[in-house]
Amino acid sequence: MNVRRSLAIAGLLLLVVGTYMGLFVAPPERHMGEVQRIMYVHVPSAWNAMLLYTFAFGFAIASLWSGKPEWDDRLVGAVEVAVVLNALLLVQGSIWGRATWGVWWDWDVRLTTSLVMLLLFAGVLTLRRMASAERRAQWSAVATIVAFVDVPLVYYCVRWWRSLHQIQSSPETVDPAMVIPLRLNAIGILLLGVAWLMARAAIEKARRRRDEAPLPSRVIVKETAHA
Repeated sequence: MNVRRSLAIAGLLLLVVGTYMGLFVAPPERHMGEVQRIMYVHVPSAWNAMLLYTFAFGFAIASLWSGKPEWDDRLVGAVEVAVVLNALLLVQGSIWGRATWGVWWDWDVRLTTSLVMLLLFAGVLTLRRMASAERRAQWSAVATIVAFVDVPLVYYCVRWWRSLHQIQSSPETVDPAMVIPLRLNAIGILLLGVAWLMARAAIEKARRRRDEAPLPSRVIVKETAHA
């Protein structure tokens, strides 16, 4: 069994166990009640989206520094997986917000910066498709570095500005019965994300090699005259 498949299976198992514990073992939150249980997918989605964007930022620097195409392959994998998690984060947050705030969306600083983060990195992928093969890696790396500026803002904005969104909790302020499923799901999504990153990088590598392969020489068939 290859590493990618092993990571995916391990991640899926952890996600199943963590979700079960979050739904049926962990106690309901004192004020929000059962609605709080969406936290067990919402928070891990947020953590891993920002973590994978950070991976992409590192891959972008490595790509510019070394010029090796392998880093560009990993960059596109990290950005695409993170964009999916970022979109899920916003959908989950809207559902949670509707149940707790009474609205599907509010231009709160955390929600706004998270939406901007999604749009910036979706822009990276769009720019990548528009760039020529010779410029694709360089443009993608530069655009990723620029887009990453928003990632720390998403994390720290609730501390720097007034927000409807709560400040980050810690294991000391959360019931241990809630911490365990939260961590299991976070690790599970991370392992799945890395497996998907590796799969997407492998696809990009194969496509790049196909594009770089020389065209087959034409074979000219001469018809022979029949007597």
